[in-house]
Amino acid sequence: MKINSKSRIVVGMSGGVDSSVTALLLKQQGYDVVGLFMKNWEDDDNDEYCSSRQDLLDAVSVADSIGIPIEAVNFSKEYKDRVFSYFLREYQAGRTPNPDILCNAEIKFKAFLDHAIALGADTIATGHYAQVREADGLFQLLKATDASKDQSYFLHRLNQAQLSRAMFPLGNLLKSEVRRIAEQHGLSNHAKKDSTGICFIGERPFREFLNRYLPTQPGEMRTPEGVVVGTHIGLSFYTLGQRQGLGIGGAKASSGEPWFVARKDMHHNRLIVVQGHDHPALLSPRLSALDSHWISGTAPQLHHPYGAKTRYRQADAACHFTELDGEKCTLAFTEAQWAVTPGQSVVVYDGEVCLGGAIIEGGLK
Repeated sequence: MKINSKSRIVVGMSGGVDSSVTALLLKQQGYDVVGLFMKNWEDDDNDEYCSSRQDLLDAVSVADSIGIPIEAVNFSKEYKDRVFSYFLREYQAGRTPNPDILCNAEIKFKAFLDHAIALGADTIATGHYAQVREADGLFQLLKATDASKDQSYFLHRLNQAQLSRAMFPLGNLLKSEVRRIAEQHGLSNHAKKDSTGICFIGERPFREFLNRYLPTQPGEMRTPEGVVVGTHIGLSFYTLGQRQGLGIGGAKASSGEPWFVARKDMHHNRLIVVQGHDHPALLSPRLSALDSHWISGTAPQLHHPYGAKTRYRQADAACHFTELDGEKCTLAFTEAQWAVTPGQSVVVYDGEVCLGGAIIEGGLK
């Protein structure tokens, strides 16, 4: 992407070290940089888990240090309408959504992008670890150089228009380099801990948080053979592959191996649990997925070898498509995948290029 150094770039500044260094690097390159702090959550802004006030102070401190203007903008309504309502609907339906993915597509690269354009920006930049490349008139999303920090998984629903206006200055840096740059330039948040909570909501006890919005509906925990081994508090509060918080460690069973959630029987309000990490009920050689999105606008090829992630932070798993029908697809894996979870995203790669992905409907045998 060719951008003249006088171009205005609006940087999404969260108060964290990544977005701070993003702004710093662009300022050093001679761009007209404006910081934008997004506040997108207000429901319990005073509780111990909401750090938005401190984050804003950190962002303002960094902007002052770098010498750029910063504006705070409130997208709470957009977040609630476009992201959080979907998040709750999915949990209520027994699925496990990934709000960060929707948040990027609907807030950071839609509401934020629209606001930035209104401020006279040509481009927006964020502290994501990913890269954009223009090839043959199309914009490609690439993995970051730092494989342990790569965030292309969370950006796979971006489209051509969004990618054409996006910059990821950290894409070719290691996280350790980013922290070193921040420290060298005296940024006050150079050692600030990375946020790992729900997008814009923060880190908090998840079950307790969800219980504010969704009712409990207790039911039986059963083995696939129908043996009742415990009681669950509501199917919305569990995810496939979950081991902690089941409360059935001492249940009578054939082995002393740990218990895992294998399936949700929504019709009978039953949680199906199994013992052992590698229980066959937790393994799926294939999966079906819906609501597919391909970054180039063109679907991948049937039976062509690709790599895919069914969850963030896993290595690409060798696979190929056996069905591509509009927004629905079926993937077959060389090795069975563990705890394929409805509502999560399967993201497909051709080497370093992220092709896009789809929402997992379920694992298939």
